[in-house]
Amino acid sequence: MFDLQARPLTPEAFAPFGEVLDARTSDHFPINAGRTRRHHDLARVETLGEQARTLISIFVSQPVAVPLELAFLERHPQGSQAFMPLHEERFIVVVAPAGEAIDPAEVRAFVTDGRQGVNYAAGTWHAIQSVLEREGEFLVVDRGGEGNNCDEHPIELRVTLPPGEAVAPSHRAQEPTP
Repeated sequence: MFDLQARPLTPEAFAPFGEVLDARTSDHFPINAGRTRRHHDLARVETLGEQARTLISIFVSQPVAVPLELAFLERHPQGSQAFMPLHEERFIVVVAPAGEAIDPAEVRAFVTDGRQGVNYAAGTWHAIQSVLEREGEFLVVDRGGEGNNCDEHPIELRVTLPPGEAVAPSHRAQEPTP
């Protein structure tokens, strides 16, 4: 089992794996007669291959226990996958560089501040959705269409949060709602 401590998510630290989605630091301009701020072009949506199309979904995720123990990472070789929290949900992001194998020394873990999202680049290995504190709703943009776009690779990881970032005992993971 490899131990990781999640670090704060920053655009610079996450750049090898994709993009951080954060309206607070993006370019924006007014639309709709000045009543709306458009945070434009936050991420590059990749949909590789013929018959590919972009999907927009909502995922509802149950909170995880910390330390987070993972048995595998997954990747989407034919397209990017973006997750944006809808209600300021914090979540753990675990990633490894694209490639056929995963080197445990290259795995990184981050913790969002609740207003950040991520866009995993095509082929980037990543953990399944790992929301903290409470059930989370996420806007998800990814690839649909023909071809296999999900691979899994076994790896045993244990992810902790830095001191002061711990999840309060009253907010630990609960059994999923049917």
